[in-house]
Amino acid sequence: MIPPDSGRPAGGALTRGPEERLRRRADFERVFEKGVRTHTRLMTVIILPNGLAASRLGVSATKKLGDAVRRNRAKRLIREVFRRNKPETAVDIVVIPRRELFETRFAGLEADYRSVLARRIRSRG
Repeated sequence: MIPPDSGRPAGGALTRGPEERLRRRADFERVFEKGVRTHTRLMTVIILPNGLAASRLGVSATKKLGDAVRRNRAKRLIREVFRRNKPETAVDIVVIPRRELFETRFAGLEADYRSVLARRIRSRG
């Protein structure tokens, strides 16, 4: 339990709500089929405009990444990067992490993600 004076904003402002998650298989498939892929050393990012009020994130961590502990850690890291660097344009983003993600610091992961956003979203307009 988090004490009330812990410095966290009230109301769960640091968490992502259901409107910021890709949940349905059909949504993932639509992004995989129609989205623009960008490959980096740490991850593959697929971005597709969604026409909604908020950007949504989905993480596809396969068994090639490692056991469940490693896959869940990768997902937590990517969700935190998304939370800190939400795109201004409403898009659906699917991230496929690579094993090299575990060999870098969080700042490097965040810089990698930001560079993808800068190339794909901000360059459009």
